[in-house]
Amino acid sequence: MSRRLRERSGALRLVPVVALSACLLAACGKSSGPGSGASLTPVAEQGAVSVVTGNTSRIGGSDPAADAAAVARSVYPGLTQSSRPEAVVVVEEGSFQTALAASVLASTPLNAPVIFSSGGSLPGVSSEAIEHLHPLGAPALGGAQVIRVGSSASPPGSLHTLTLPPRAPAAAAAAVERLLARARGGEPHQVIVVPTFAPYAQLAPVAGLAAQTGAPILFATSAGVPAATTDVLERLGHPAIYVIGEGQLHHPTMQELRHLGQVTAINPTTQLGGEDKTPAGNAIEIARFTDGSFGWGVKEPGHGLVFANTARPLDGPAAALLSASSQYGPLLLLESADRIPASLGAYLADIQPAYTSAPAYQPVHGVYNHGWLIGDEDMITPVTQAEIDSLLAISPSKQSGEEASAQSEQTQPE
Repeated sequence: MSRRLRERSGALRLVPVVALSACLLAACGKSSGPGSGASLTPVAEQGAVSVVTGNTSRIGGSDPAADAAAVARSVYPGLTQSSRPEAVVVVEEGSFQTALAASVLASTPLNAPVIFSSGGSLPGVSSEAIEHLHPLGAPALGGAQVIRVGSSASPPGSLHTLTLPPRAPAAAAAAVERLLARARGGEPHQVIVVPTFAPYAQLAPVAGLAAQTGAPILFATSAGVPAATTDVLERLGHPAIYVIGEGQLHHPTMQELRHLGQVTAINPTTQLGGEDKTPAGNAIEIARFTDGSFGWGVKEPGHGLVFANTARPLDGPAAALLSASSQYGPLLLLESADRIPASLGAYLADIQPAYTSAPAYQPVHGVYNHGWLIGDEDMITPVTQAEIDSLLAISPSKQSGEEASAQSEQTQPE
């Protein structure tokens, strides 16, 4: 750790804000404020927002259900008509691939949060979240307030529920695509294809990409393109296909996909050349990737970012809503609770905001990064949070005084 980072980490004060959780709305910058006399209650004992720093907000708790509930209630306080979702999506946390496919329902127009059931029942934190969100009902889906995907539990009360029955991953993803097309009133022109057998940590950031772009996630296997996926691609009429995990798919599978659409592979690379095939490197490439209007293209400061631990890949679907609302951040991954991967540290340093000493370039006129940290301190320690805060903070530019002065003169009114 650099001396500057150690000094900031030591000086940084991590402030618990369960009692002041209304501060979250200020951090979001997108949600409506609470009405007169209203207050934001914690999601559970650990709270919807547990720790904030100048440039980070930690939300969630000790398991994926708590994390998903915290994300949902952070984006949708449920205190006004405009701060309630049309619908929520309930997915069984034991079905990662189904949860991944369902993440696209967080995109426009539904912007539906993902809530987890566990073992066929709803954890208390999930039930409380649905109750407080009090979904309005999606008109395009016949007024459905809850979308049950797969083997997930039934919601509490008498909410209008639309159910997608349990299916194999490829068929489940195809059913989600049809539902999304129904909600939109039209078919997508772009899709994301991933291997069914890829490590969950590698696939976790795909949830946010689907939520941000609205491109449904479809599955391929080592044996080829499943019939359910083929049916969707044929119906879409040669769409743009973005493949993540190309190296894990056999050549015949890729050839099949090329016959069904225009294929572009998103492969992990590093700024220094070569490949970084770690989950952290893969997440960075997904954050950096852009193809016309598709993708994040986060290569400069001024963005929201979401951080999670690879030990909890379900935090990808849980946090997908943050990629399609609030500060629209891609998911970045830590591979241990107490260490920032070197590739991630380099990436954050590359997009760190800066300002010069010239009058026209004071911090108040700068751009800012903000990080959402998902999960409790077992996932991301307070020291690591402090280090991330330092890497996101706007700081003096290394630009020379002459360059700063020249730029200042160019921006001064005549």
